[in-house]
Amino acid sequence: MTTRLSIFPLPGAILFPGLHLPLHVFEPRYRALVGDALARDRRIAMIQPQRAGDDAPLYDVGCVGKIEEVEALDDGRYNIVLSGEARFRKLRELDVATPFRQIEAELLPEDEHAALASIERASFEQEARRFAEAQGYLVDWDSIARLDDRTLIDGVSQIAPFDAAAKQALLETPSLSERCELLVQLMQFFGHGDPEEGRVTLQ
Repeated sequence: MTTRLSIFPLPGAILFPGLHLPLHVFEPRYRALVGDALARDRRIAMIQPQRAGDDAPLYDVGCVGKIEEVEALDDGRYNIVLSGEARFRKLRELDVATPFRQIEAELLPEDEHAALASIERASFEQEARRFAEAQGYLVDWDSIARLDDRTLIDGVSQIAPFDAAAKQALLETPSLSERCELLVQLMQFFGHGDPEEGRVTLQ
């Protein structure tokens, strides 16, 4: 199924179906985007640009989010929370008069019943503990253990401190099992960060 989507191209920010993404919206064109979405169906499509610039080319896959919470500030800015609904694949960008960009896209199906094998889950949690310890993160592992497989894998994919290309690769990975495997590889790779800089890098 193809659909017309108004997009918010934001580097480093990805959204997965079933998860939430808080955003502070201050640029006039994206304030217009939020206002338009609130007047219609409350939906905004999150997608990463491939580089900086107003007309930068876009990656192929993003996620549609619905505005679940909104705080309209006196100066026209918004604080919103998006709830992920469906991943999409960009087909083409549309020629529009709106200050925000729009695309034609196809929505991608999700396997809502996907689950990891026990050994996959155990391997992921083991690597996640190593990664968190190496980066100095405090993690409530008891709460982690209670999460279902999809919430765990997609949640870590969304918030992990990887670069934009790595996060895009996670978003584009079609199956939960493959995404779990890629996450393990990325944690092993990015785990060799520079502790003095407080971040992990590809360099």
